[in-house]
Amino acid sequence: MEDILDLYCLPYNKFYPVICMDEKPYQLLDVAFAPIPIKPGQVKRIDYEYKREGTCSIFVFNQPLTGWTYANACERRTAVDFAHEIKNLLTVHFPNATKIRLVSDDLNTHVPASLYKAFPSKEARELLRRIEFHRTPKHGSWLNMAEISISILARQCINRRIPNLTMLNNEINAWCVYQNSIHSPINWQFTTNDARIKLRRLYPLI
Repeated sequence: MEDILDLYCLPYNKFYPVICMDEKPYQLLDVAFAPIPIKPGQVKRIDYEYKREGTCSIFVFNQPLTGWTYANACERRTAVDFAHEIKNLLTVHFPNATKIRLVSDDLNTHVPASLYKAFPSKEARELLRRIEFHRTPKHGSWLNMAEISISILARQCINRRIPNLTMLNNEINAWCVYQNSIHSPINWQFTTNDARIKLRRLYPLI
């Protein structure tokens, strides 16, 4: 916990960005009956029945100090999916970063070995030289600021029936463009000193 909190206190450094990531499971749903469109004096009406169209997983990344956000929905959240998202982060979004400090939870796929499952060993090693893993403790997902972006995404974009992965990613991409245009950083205020006071029951007695 203190490792994560100390990381959040570091000043902004474009060559060593702090990036938070997490995943959100999502159920794809379609309407069972065509909605009745809006007309004068009557709101749009949608039937309560729906059709299940499968599930997917949304990878969400944010840079708290700049407000940058990126999300992408995949069919699964395997080690290979994770590896490809990390490569995309390093080569597309932060190609000039010396090393990315990545905050994630302790899911068994969020490990360096995942990159070796997806890429040749030389490529995997080169990618890993530019990433530094910081994992939140068990039951400590609240420490991951990607949860904040996930909450905003859920409220503003995907809290409705979306029937397929293509449409979902189109909606998510539009949301990311908007979020990145407003440059809204996260003002994290919980520090290590606060933790030692408010969460003192978690510390051993000496």
